[in-house]
Amino acid sequence: MSEPTRTESGLIVETRGHVRVLTLDRPERRNALSTALQADLVEQLLTCAEDGEVRAVVLAGNGPAFCAGFDLKEIREGDQRGEHFRPPMNRPTRSLFEVVTETPVPIVAALQGAAVAGGFELALACDLRVAARGIPMGLPEAKIGMGANFGSVVLPKRIPMGIALELLYTGEYVTSEVAERWGLVNRLVDADDVRPTALRLAEAIAANAPISVRRMKETAVKGLELPLWQALRLDVGPNPYLSEDRKEGIAAHLEKRPPTWTGR
Repeated sequence: MSEPTRTESGLIVETRGHVRVLTLDRPERRNALSTALQADLVEQLLTCAEDGEVRAVVLAGNGPAFCAGFDLKEIREGDQRGEHFRPPMNRPTRSLFEVVTETPVPIVAALQGAAVAGGFELALACDLRVAARGIPMGLPEAKIGMGANFGSVVLPKRIPMGIALELLYTGEYVTSEVAERWGLVNRLVDADDVRPTALRLAEAIAANAPISVRRMKETAVKGLELPLWQALRLDVGPNPYLSEDRKEGIAAHLEKRPPTWTGR
């Protein structure tokens, strides 16, 4: 376990074995995503993608909220200064949600508190979600004149279209219990158990062959919208069938011992 480090933007970075823990630490702003915090998150996720020792990521938040979305105070101050506001996909930097989705290692969101607006989109971008009971989740952007660009694309792919459109059009919140029934939440636990549960889930993933897991994520994400015959022919990410880890995994299984993965 490494000593946690904290960036000026409010991101705590910690390594627990093969799991990288990224914690939003702006509780006084309900972990709102400032420009600097978004940039630091993108940088850390790109680093995780390049680091062969990182096999899973936990994304968490300190304080009563997981994330309240983009920093509206920062946006308003920019408006008052007369700065030109660019839509999310028209900026010189990469979209945070896009990077989360494309990070080749699985990302588990630990939602100990409210995940709303861009915070809900951030959770949707992750692979798995562990949520506390009774927390609000939703996209209120229609109430404040924003667009929920990522949520408008992703939410209808995750739940029935009519339900997704109702959430988008009304901007109303639902509880994590409702989100679990829709399949948006993998584990529903008490608030104090959110981070430990997310860590156990990430550790279980990290204990498996890293090449296999990366291959599965890339195939699942990139094959989702393809016809079956095309998806089956995808050859994306590292190939576990040709790896040393495949030989090691089979040998360890037959010899009834824990495997030693090399990522090769």
